[in-house]
Amino acid sequence: MDTQITTKFKIIKPATEVFEALVDPVTIGNFWFSSSSERWTQGETVTLKYDEYGAEGTIHMLEVEKNKKIVFSWGSENEETVVTITLKALDNISTIIEVNESGLKENDPEIVNKMIGQKEGWVYMLSCLKAYLEHGVNDLRASLIH
Repeated sequence: MDTQITTKFKIIKPATEVFEALVDPVTIGNFWFSSSSERWTQGETVTLKYDEYGAEGTIHMLEVEKNKKIVFSWGSENEETVVTITLKALDNISTIIEVNESGLKENDPEIVNKMIGQKEGWVYMLSCLKAYLEHGVNDLRASLIH
């Protein structure tokens, strides 16, 4: 069973702007987490906060290739997954962003629910990112209800 989750969106902004929105600790608060402890750079451990949910977590930056790729791991000790975000510049005004999350455990009795939940989360995050970058909407984040 393939337990990878992949979500793709086209964003009408250059790859440089999409990349900066993800790695900049201030900008990320406009569409995803409330805050990021620092700029996302390879080798760093970054603390992310969701003030609205009273949640905090860390990500371990495995690879960062400017304007092209971000790879990090996250999750609890026996449930850590790897997220790969790739950016493909189509031209000077639009970008395909793809998020792939791998490492979900096939033998987990809750695997289907976890995969659906993660897919839902990535679709929502990318929707918020698109709305923010293309239209300046910055009040959609932290509205997903489970």
